Amino acid sequence: MNCIIYARVSSKEQEAEGYSIPSQLKLLKEYAKTEGLKIIKEFVDVETAKQAGRSNFNKMIKFLEDTPSIKTILCEKTDRLYRNFRDYVTIDELDLEIHLVKESEVLNKDSKSHQKFIHGIKVLMAKNYIDNLSEETRKGMLEKAMQGIYPSSDPLGYRNNTKTKLIDVDESRAPIITKMFRLYATGSYSLQMVTDLINEEGLRGSTGKYIYKAHTEKILKNPFYYGDFRWANNLYKGKHQPLITKELFKAVQEAFSAHNRPKATKRQFAFAGLLSCGKCGCAITAEIHKGKYIYYHCTESKGKCGNSYVREEVLADKLGELVKNDERQL
Repeated sequence: MNCIIYARVSSKEQEAEGYSIPSQLKLLKEYAKTEGLKIIKEFVDVETAKQAGRSNFNKMIKFLEDTPSIKTILCEKTDRLYRNFRDYVTIDELDLEIHLVKESEVLNKDSKSHQKFIHGIKVLMAKNYIDNLSEETRKGMLEKAMQGIYPSSDPLGYRNNTKTKLIDVDESRAPIITKMFRLYATGSYSLQMVTDLINEEGLRGSTGKYIYKAHTEKILKNPFYYGDFRWANNLYKGKHQPLITKELFKAVQEAFSAHNRPKATKRQFAFAGLLSCGKCGCAITAEIHKGKYIYYHCTESKGKCGNSYVREEVLADKLGELVKNDERQL
């Protein structure tokens, strides 16, 4: 009989002996040999803090849907196969035979109702175990944050030290990151200008791709670079080495405020662009005196012509008279 095997472990569980992927695979392969089962394919999921989810579980389901001739799964135990009740329903709909090797249990459509009932309870217990593990992981990360240790992956300009479990300065990238802050703090550079400059200097993201404007903004607003970091909606004092001062960080945030401040718009004058000087032919412009009186006058772009200023109200009356005269002639 053909079968597939599935093994899973999380980063926290890898620390415990007996939970490792090699030990699971060894157990399942020995069982398959004893039972005369031929393993067609192996599916393995290793969940880490950086990569949650089970991509290979989904691939396994797709494989089983596309290969109806294979109806048997070998797995170590219930909480390796299921993480929630939805997983249980998905597998149950495929009408499979499930071998839970460590639990010495084989389940299929002909299993007794009591056996299925007990299995359902184990599925709920597996979900509780996963939820508890997730809760403990969050507690551990919060504890690290309270100790000043950033509990996530290293921001650009730093690198994780696998030996000390701390975050060190990335000497090749850090100077460019510092330069980004200094440039933007001047107020003379836009986000796009800073982004273009750092790309020209060879700064690349963790995947080796070019830096985009949104990434630049994220860096410039991250307090990690002056020594603090945000975690679970709180700000913590970090033990890592800052790349900039807090004063420089504040200057950058002020530059953001200045860039985002609404720009003053030009006053729209009623007759702007419609008139030209009767003496020299230059354009007529307008300006405000004492904050409320609007005067029109020649721009005198060809030199002084001696034409006088005209108040907007007077000009409006004169233009009105011209319009009336034209109407009478018509």
